[in-house]
Amino acid sequence: MNATRTSSPDPVLSNLDAVLADLEALYEDVHSHPELSMQETRTAGVVADRLRKAGFDVTTGVGKTGVVGLFRNGAGPTVMLRADMDALPVEEATDLSYASKVTATDREGNTVPVSHMCGHDMHVTWLCGAAKLLADARSTWRGTLMAVFQPGEETAEGAQAMIDDGLFERFPKPDVILGQHVMVGPAGTVAGRAGAITSAADSLQIRFFGRGAHGSMPQASIDPVVMAAATVMRLQTIVSREVAAADAAVVTVGVLQAGTKENVIPDEAIIKLNVRTFDAGVRERVLGAIERIVNAEAEASGATRKPEITSLDHYPLNVNSLEASKRLADAFRGYFGAERVRETAPAPASEDFGSFGTGWHVPSVFWFVGGTDPEIYEQAKHSNRLNELPVNHSPKFAPVLHPTLRTGVESLVVAARAWLAAA
Repeated sequence: MNATRTSSPDPVLSNLDAVLADLEALYEDVHSHPELSMQETRTAGVVADRLRKAGFDVTTGVGKTGVVGLFRNGAGPTVMLRADMDALPVEEATDLSYASKVTATDREGNTVPVSHMCGHDMHVTWLCGAAKLLADARSTWRGTLMAVFQPGEETAEGAQAMIDDGLFERFPKPDVILGQHVMVGPAGTVAGRAGAITSAADSLQIRFFGRGAHGSMPQASIDPVVMAAATVMRLQTIVSREVAAADAAVVTVGVLQAGTKENVIPDEAIIKLNVRTFDAGVRERVLGAIERIVNAEAEASGATRKPEITSLDHYPLNVNSLEASKRLADAFRGYFGAERVRETAPAPASEDFGSFGTGWHVPSVFWFVGGTDPEIYEQAKHSNRLNELPVNHSPKFAPVLHPTLRTGVESLVVAARAWLAAA
C-alpha cells in the first residue's frame, strides 16, 4: 500500500511536505513532556503559541486548561476540529529515544509516572498541523475554523469542563464537529462508521461493609472479602445471562481491595468496575443488575449495612451523524482512494467527544486513523495474532510516526474542507 498516494489534489495540503519535519519535532516534544488530566498547562501553552503564530484568535483557560482558536475567514460554515491533550499515569516501555521519563503528582497526592500511551500527543500534532495549513491557504476557502484543544479526556471531565466554562456561549456555534483518534490499524488508513462509534462507559466504586475479626475466628466476622469475591464472580453472569446475544456489553472489575494482613479479617472491601454499552436500554439493564447483585450478595452475607455504590465517571455513547458521516466518507474516498477508507465496527473504547455535538445540538463525526506499521499489522493478521499488538493504554503503545503523522493531518484537512465553503 502506498500511504502517500492520494486520488485528488488539495491546495491546502500542497505545503504538507514542507511542515512535516516541524510537526515531527512537535510530536516528539509533546510526547516527552506528557501531563496528567486537567494539568495540561505546558501543552496548552505550546498549542496556543502555535495557533497565534498561524493567525488564530486564541482563548486559553477554557475549562481550566482548554484552548480554543478561531480563524475567521469570511462568510461560510463554522467547522470545529477537536483534539485531546492529556496523558496517562502509566510508565512508558517503548524504548523510543524521546520516551517519557516524567513523573507527576496525581490528585490523590501520589507520585506517578506519566506518558502519552493513548496517542493524544499525536492528536495535538495533527490539529496543529491542520490549523496551520488551513490558515496558510486561507485564499482557497471561506468560513470559520474553530480549533479546540481539550483537557481531561482520560477522566471524562474535560469536555464538560469546557462546556461548563461557557464554551457554547462564548464561541460561535459550529455547523459540524469533527474529531479523530489514533488506534491499532494499518498506518495510512482511516476508519469510521455512521451511528454509534464508541461506547458509553460507566465506572463505579462499590464499598462493602462487614465486621472485622481475627483470622482464626471467622465466625465472629461478617467477611467483606468473601462478600466482594462472590460479587465479582456473580457480576460475570450479567453479560452471559442478562444481555441478549444480539446486544453488546462489557463488565470488568479492575480493582479489589481489602485488608492489610493475612490473619486479620477487615471491616471493609472495595471493588471498582467499568461498564461499556452501545444502547441506552442495555446500559440501564446492566447498571440495574449490578445494583441488584451487589445488594443481594451483601444481604446473603448478613451485612448490617448496605453497600455504598459511587459513580466515578461516565462517558456518553458517541453517535456519528448519518448525513455528516456520508459526506465525510465521500470526501475521504475522493482524497485517499477507497482502499484506504475502511468501515469499522463500534469500538468498546469510550470518549467524551460526543458531549460537544449533543450539547450544542449539531452533527458530529468521530473516526479512527491507523497507527500500526502496515507490514507488522498484516503479519499479525495473517498469523491470527492481532490481539498481541500493543493497544492504546499499553505501556508499549507507539504509533509508527510515518505515515501516521501525514495521514492524520490530511484527514483533518479533508474533513474540514468537506464543510468549509470554496473561495
